[in-house]
Amino acid sequence: MSQPTNSYAPAVALPLPSYLQADKLGPWGVYLQQVDRVTPYLGHLARWVETLKHPKRALIVDVPIHMDDGRIAHFEGYRVQHNTSRGPGKGGVRFHQDVTLSEVMALSAWMSVKNAAVNVPYGGAKGGIRVDPKTLSRGELERLTRRYTSEIGIIIGPSKDIPAPDVNTNEQVMAWMMDTYSMNVGETATGVVTGKPIQLGGSLGRREATGRGVYTVGVEAAQRIGLDISTARIAVQGFGNVGGIAAKLFSETGARVVAVQDHSGSLYRESGMDVDALLFHVKQTGGVAGFTGADVTADADFWSAPCDILIPAALEGQITAANAGQITARMVIEGANGPTSPEADDILSANGVLVVPDVIANAGGVTVSYFEWVQDFSSFFWSEDEINARLVRIMKEAFNTIWQVAQDHKVTLRTATFIVACTRILQARELRGLYP
Repeated sequence: MSQPTNSYAPAVALPLPSYLQADKLGPWGVYLQQVDRVTPYLGHLARWVETLKHPKRALIVDVPIHMDDGRIAHFEGYRVQHNTSRGPGKGGVRFHQDVTLSEVMALSAWMSVKNAAVNVPYGGAKGGIRVDPKTLSRGELERLTRRYTSEIGIIIGPSKDIPAPDVNTNEQVMAWMMDTYSMNVGETATGVVTGKPIQLGGSLGRREATGRGVYTVGVEAAQRIGLDISTARIAVQGFGNVGGIAAKLFSETGARVVAVQDHSGSLYRESGMDVDALLFHVKQTGGVAGFTGADVTADADFWSAPCDILIPAALEGQITAANAGQITARMVIEGANGPTSPEADDILSANGVLVVPDVIANAGGVTVSYFEWVQDFSSFFWSEDEINARLVRIMKEAFNTIWQVAQDHKVTLRTATFIVACTRILQARELRGLYP
């Protein structure tokens, strides 16, 4: 592919601290490599590129709570605002035992890119607590959520930074966050979070939005490479709100879901699985293990399962240089954030696999979160059909723009998405200037 030249002098910057450097393993390093790949395409805006490599604000908080047995337990929490040039920070909160600062920084940066890619007026943010929520009682989980919300309350708000659900968080957690923030500011502030219950100002269609977005851009991409969705074989890693919904929508068009994997195990059935039955099983048991409508297979064999479309919809760092060469799919649609390493990206590209990157593929969730935020401000709510129609229109328009940029520059869809998004972010940064 061609590499444009850039006649502008590089920005002056001190060496990055060790935890921000690309050669340090971790999601933040992956993100920095992605920024380096797009920099030659930014023209005069490249003088601002260091903006993308430095989070605006990173907050680390201690979250002490009373446990049911009388102990005082301390958990570490984070909220990172990567960039707010285009609007308030926006991004989820995850509760997971492996949460790290590097991960939350990278996720916040990908939210900056994602929001700009679909052109919603948000910056990027993300939060998390290092905890295994499965080990907590409901009361402990509520106390943890409320204390965390109080600790990060100094930087969040409907016009500052709006959290949302992510891994191991849901509508109930958002309700606790909204209530805690509201109590602390002395008024009901429904717009401080999205992904809330409908009864508290949540939006219809929000729960299915990310999976619907994956499906929408998947259909658009398939048309461009001549892949017939109605006969396609689908493999899905992660079978929750993202992977499960996407699998259901693809199956409704005639596609066969032949392979699935989650934390509980892996399944394969060449003739396809009953997706509705599998979704019911996962809801009842918490995982795909034990589902009788498919054969159990080794986890390592999931990546080489014969399929046309692979949807990684679990956690980051799943497709690596070690397994990318095993993938048989013609197309990878990233439902998860950061599931593919840069080295794996290169292998997939060399093998002719089209990768629809996370920063556009899973942007349906934040798009409908934007709808929810707008509805909360106006106290006027739309029908689910209106929401789905607006979502599909925005996702299609964003994908079409990105596809054209990829063709014009002869680059991957990931690089094209970063070109579009980083240009919009840095244009806003340049127009706003530096204060003081």
